[in-house]
Amino acid sequence: MLSTDTQVNEGLVLPTLNNEFQSISAQGKPLVIYFFAPWCQICHMSISNLQSTFEKNSNIDVIAIAMDFTDKEEVNKFVARHKLTFPIALGKESLKNEFQITGYPSYYVINEQNLITSKSLGYSTELGLYLRSL
Repeated sequence: MLSTDTQVNEGLVLPTLNNEFQSISAQGKPLVIYFFAPWCQICHMSISNLQSTFEKNSNIDVIAIAMDFTDKEEVNKFVARHKLTFPIALGKESLKNEFQITGYPSYYVINEQNLITSKSLGYSTELGLYLRSL
């Protein structure tokens, strides 16, 4: 995983499930970037904590990035099952290298200057996610 205080590439733009494009950069408030795989059991267990954090805290943004998926339908099923309301971007293999992803879920919190302020791997509670975003 990238170290804290690393600058995130502000030009990073990914396609979304809605056939739009999502900039992966902070827009005036901290951003939680959640890398997941639809087949990952820990992702299934922790994604509701991320959804709750997003719903309860208007002072943070959330973007989930699907990785290692077979097709968009697999990602759509994951999103529908968990009733996710934040943007879902479709990742690519080069992103694993850029963010040094070694497992799922991987979380990065970036501040308004697009610097990584926190990172973690594995299950996280709602409180844990919130505290990392402060």
